Amino acid sequence: MDLLKQGWFSEICDLWPGQCLSLEVEKVLYHEKSEFQDVLVFKSSTYGNVLVLDGIIQCTERDEFSYQEMIAHLPLNSHPNPKNVLVIGGGDGGVVREVTRHPSVESVVQCEIDKQVINVSKLHLPNMASGYDSPKLTLHIGDGFEFMRNHTGKFDVIITDSSDPVGPAKSLFEKPYYELMKKALKPDGIICAQGECLWLHLNLIKNMRDYCSSLFPVVDYGYTTIPTYPSGQIGFLLCSLNPHTNFREPVLEFTQKEMEYKYYSAAVHRAAFALPQFAKKVLG
Repeated sequence: MDLLKQGWFSEICDLWPGQCLSLEVEKVLYHEKSEFQDVLVFKSSTYGNVLVLDGIIQCTERDEFSYQEMIAHLPLNSHPNPKNVLVIGGGDGGVVREVTRHPSVESVVQCEIDKQVINVSKLHLPNMASGYDSPKLTLHIGDGFEFMRNHTGKFDVIITDSSDPVGPAKSLFEKPYYELMKKALKPDGIICAQGECLWLHLNLIKNMRDYCSSLFPVVDYGYTTIPTYPSGQIGFLLCSLNPHTNFREPVLEFTQKEMEYKYYSAAVHRAAFALPQFAKKVLG
């Protein structure tokens, strides 16, 4: 289906049947097929430049900070000393930007399979891709599964910034992937992964939380609001090998002057785990 019609982009997908978000397009900046996926960048009339992979919005310049700050700082500030971090995916660079600017982080490895996404983001999303200039970063172009198999017990925090569970990304929402992340963690390590939407994927979230609870002593689900993601909300599944971890209470706090957050704060961190009743009933 042609998602660009009469000057509008419409995000139509079976993962959110009967609804879609549409953005007015000022100009198509890039549209090519990489080795792995369809890559589109357009300038919108109200949300700045927009990155779309296989027809699904990944980020916009106007609201990206909500997702990037939360998926990074929820786990980082729940760990007492997150020195070594692994980022799986996130080719737009937003997560890397947030992780590399964290004061406690000394080294970051990013595994991104599609180099074309990185190159396009550097060109059309320079603020997000600014983390690629950090000396803390080691960039690995290749498969994250294979990388983790060869790097057991290495990381304090692993962050998976994945697209939705269709096609190749579906495996990132299944138990074997979480088993692999567990093996790549240090003994008190933490993982955080894109955890889908309460309004659309509650049963999927419950299934993920259930199997993670068989692997980790502490599992929780937090969320953020972001207008250009389906139903305006997306969550994060957080797991810790340390039985004393309390994701709902940050162990590291920084002043606004130190970090210049746009969305995250210690108060927002705590509030992210306060679920509405319909979700709490299912997830517990």
